[in-house]
Amino acid sequence: MEKSPSRQDYKVFYPIATRWMDNDFYGHVNNVVYYSYFDTVVNLFLIEAGGLDIHTAPVVGYVVNSGCSYLSPVGYPDQLEAGLRVDKIGNSSVQYGLTIFKQGAEVASAQGYFVHVFVERALNKSVPVPTGIRKALEKILV
Repeated sequence: MEKSPSRQDYKVFYPIATRWMDNDFYGHVNNVVYYSYFDTVVNLFLIEAGGLDIHTAPVVGYVVNSGCSYLSPVGYPDQLEAGLRVDKIGNSSVQYGLTIFKQGAEVASAQGYFVHVFVERALNKSVPVPTGIRKALEKILV
């Protein structure tokens, strides 16, 4: 069995506030909500570090694959921190590594990945990762 990820395994962190509506009937954050956290963190990084304009950029990233392993439950009103890194960069794609920690915790509550393929918005065709975004991604490549 693989060891649980630690903070040292990730390059960038973002705070996440859980919401009442994130909890499911069992009193913890529902599994699908983690994907929303992942999407939010990746896009925030692309906007802040890569200069992505989500409204007008001619090239955007489409999620083509994702996964998550749930290691321990979190729930509202927990304060969370999402760790982000890049595991692999290709010509037109990138695989991110993501993790969710309870605020201040050293061991992750969830670990996942997300794959973006960059496409020209107007033509819906894959294109190389834009230069500014690639430079930002390379800074968090492991």
